[in-house]
Amino acid sequence: MNTSSRIALVTGATRGIGLETVRQLARAGVHTLLAGRDRARAVEASLDLQSQGFPVEAIALDVNDGASIREAAAEVQRRHGRLDILVNNAGILIDDAALKPSQQSLETWRATFETNLFAVVEVTRAFLPLLQASPSGRIVNVSSILASLALHVDPSSPIYGIKLPAYNASKSALNAFTVHLAWELRETAIKVNAIHPGAVKTDMNPSAQMDVVDGARSSVAMALLDDDGPTGTFTHLGEPLPW
Repeated sequence: MNTSSRIALVTGATRGIGLETVRQLARAGVHTLLAGRDRARAVEASLDLQSQGFPVEAIALDVNDGASIREAAAEVQRRHGRLDILVNNAGILIDDAALKPSQQSLETWRATFETNLFAVVEVTRAFLPLLQASPSGRIVNVSSILASLALHVDPSSPIYGIKLPAYNASKSALNAFTVHLAWELRETAIKVNAIHPGAVKTDMNPSAQMDVVDGARSSVAMALLDDDGPTGTFTHLGEPLPW
């Protein structure tokens, strides 16, 4: 499929990496659904991009609300009849960096997994029939280098001392879901990949140095994969990362 005939949906897209992912997909000609839990904010962001000539439309989608997910999937079915690209971008980081791993509250663990894993599973399950209606479906799960167990046990790695256990473990679990889903869909046209966007300066990570424009590039590259592209991978800007 050429990009101008594709339909994409990006979750958590009213700001940060999600909003920039929408912008870059739309710039490539993809008709992109900007999804946010606050419909007013999603509409405002979409109108701004539309004023710049980008093919963007808003859709209300709260990834932590099953009814909202089902309504969004039904709306995409009514509007478009299929979905070609799903970017599971929404996520949270609420660990207290001042606490040791054993001191993080159970509430932090549960809330983190609800958004970073269970919500992704529920959104993907809801939109999978629409992706199966596409001739070249793509699922991109926004993970993190902090998901890498191999790097966490390597004292020489850049993340060895970054122990945000609920967030890190939720992204490790997201990677596992990515691998299992890719295996399930291995004989279909749907490709499923996880990416690390980079240490991007956002509300979640205000001290980072990487620009959001660069942070969105890994998601966009995997969203626009050719039919001979990979599936079941974990990469950053096309380079493989250790699980």
